[in-house]
Order: sequence, then C-alpha cells, then structure tokens
Amino acid sequence: QVQLVASGGGLVQPGGSLKLSCAASRITFSLYTMGWYRQAPGKQRELVARITIGGRTNYADSVKGRFTISRDNAKNSVYLQMNSLKAEDTAVYYCNAAGTVFNADRDYWGQGTQVTVSS
Repeated sequence: QVQLVASGGGLVQPGGSLKLSCAASRITFSLYTMGWYRQAPGKQRELVARITIGGRTNYADSVKGRFTISRDNAKNSVYLQMNSLKAEDTAVYYCNAAGTVFNADRDYWGQGTQVTVSS
C-alpha cells in the first residue's frame, strides 16, 4: 500500500533549524500535491505548507518567511526546511499527498514526526 515516511523531527532550541523529509512509495508522486500539516496537543491539525505538481507553494501565515517547502520528484520526496523556530512550532508534523488521480480523489497521510522547540 501507499507509504509516506516522515523523518527529521527532534528537539531544537528556539531560533534553531530543522529539515523534515517525507519519502513516498507506491504512488505516482509527480501527480500529487504534497503538504505538511501539524498538530499541537489540544489543537486541530493545521496546514503548514503545500506544494502543487507545478511547484506552486502556499504557507500558513504563522510560518511565512521562516519555512520553505520543496519537492524532488526524482526521489519521490518532499521537504520542509524550518528556520527561526519558535516554541509555538512544537507539534507533530505530518506529510500528506492529495490529488485526483485516475479519476479518483486520493488522500494519503504519513505517520508524523515530532518537532519540539524548547530551551
């Protein structure tokens, strides 16, 4: 079945950086919009950043100018470079693949990776 494996999370001090990676398998990666979402304790899951099949990106207002999403179709991977991290960025980060492929709406999620920003 489809797998999205996220990695790169960890503990970082405020102002630090992390780069998340998500490797996809068993999908035609280039046909999907890829996104990163996050969920903090007691809060709803929210969109962090998304990149379309054409490379267009959009970001949550709270991360604009600090986070950068990118994709490498040759490696079936999407990345999230996170700079100037703040305590409020602490959450579980999830990778998502979404699209209408072969006339069906498809939506896949990875297992999540914990990001903790703390001194």
